[in-house]
Amino acid sequence: MAGKAAAPGTAVLLVTANVGSLFDDPENLQKNWLREFYQVVHAHRPHFLALHCQEFGGKNYEASMSHVDKFVRELLSSDAMTEYSRARVYLDEDYKSQEHFTVSALPSVESALGSFYFLHESLKNISQFDFKAKKYKKVTGKEIYSDTLESTPMLEKEKFPQDYFPECKWSRKGFIRTRWCLADCAFDLVNIHLFHDASNLVAWETSPSVYSGIRHKALGYVLDRIIDQRFEKASYFVFGDFNFRLDSKSVVETLCTKATMQTVRAADTNEVVKLIFRESDNDRKVMLQLEKKLFDYFNQEVFRDDNGTALLEFDKELSVFKDRLYELDISFPPSYPYSEDSSQGRQYMNTRCPAWCDRVLMSPSAKELILRSESEEKVVTYDHIGPSVCMGDHKPVFLAFRMAPGAGKRCQRHEGTPGETPLQHEEPRPPTAASTGPPARHR
Repeated sequence: MAGKAAAPGTAVLLVTANVGSLFDDPENLQKNWLREFYQVVHAHRPHFLALHCQEFGGKNYEASMSHVDKFVRELLSSDAMTEYSRARVYLDEDYKSQEHFTVSALPSVESALGSFYFLHESLKNISQFDFKAKKYKKVTGKEIYSDTLESTPMLEKEKFPQDYFPECKWSRKGFIRTRWCLADCAFDLVNIHLFHDASNLVAWETSPSVYSGIRHKALGYVLDRIIDQRFEKASYFVFGDFNFRLDSKSVVETLCTKATMQTVRAADTNEVVKLIFRESDNDRKVMLQLEKKLFDYFNQEVFRDDNGTALLEFDKELSVFKDRLYELDISFPPSYPYSEDSSQGRQYMNTRCPAWCDRVLMSPSAKELILRSESEEKVVTYDHIGPSVCMGDHKPVFLAFRMAPGAGKRCQRHEGTPGETPLQHEEPRPPTAASTGPPARHR
């Protein structure tokens, strides 16, 4: 960037990543994942970087703790991140608490959240909100918070009420909120994980599916909580694994328009266990097989052609919140469920219908914070990471933009020096080999 005039605004990079696969196969997947992540950081050179992880630690957090520590150390100390002199890491490590984590009898539905925030050394006067003191505090050094996060005043952490889902013990799913003051503008960052489709057969029965209704209720709960009367309202970005799925009934009807359906039932219970869709002619070729955890369509290219955008018409779950949440146009393929084979970067598993589960959403007021360029230079990017590399079963999704100077709501009750100058920064430079001291760890 030498000799180039500094671009206006503050460079921001928001990333969401369901990383459960990385801890099931750390040797093969973590190296690829980190390399692709660092490439995006280098390409966009943000002043402020937020990484929201779901299923952090994998499906057995306690067994993966050594891999978790290694992953966190790598992020905080790698050469690619040396210019990020301040960091905050919040890890939901309270795996022994049944109230907050799923009991060990149900390891497959665990979902710890991990939130990482990196501040470039050139970024001045950024502060974070203390929800207990109700004022902003300066951010210095690198700190890691883990175990029980409920006692940490710099965030809000909630799990969804158990009575929402009496038939399930998905108690680890929920959200974590932090609030920041950047360029004298206040905004919330919310890490979220919503509920999955437990059965493809159940999801196919109705349009919209029963699971869509559960996610609708949970997301509505989150939005109501972050704009309630306890704190002054601020713009918000909500990014995580929403588990949004395509409308299954409509997708199947479209993909199998000329097919006949065969129903297979269990001999003992008469319960439907499999649906087979065959072409009416062409030797009755099988087009789709549907089971509880099987979605085997004969032609995966339909999900990759033109990045699958022809299927966006079936992506309907966000439409319920059209007045409360905004999203940039999607131009990347469905982010889930990719093969976890480290040699397969573009192949989907045949477990679920591919869908855009991982998203970066924002409030209408947050949309106004994004600096739009009148020139041809692209200043806003909404995309996925590692298009041709195995990143686990989810591809991370990111939003890169510049925050418009003077946009948004001014920060109130700021802890700082009277007469302090407003935010200042230089353009981030490529990383050097410099190192920083170890982060402080709070347990």
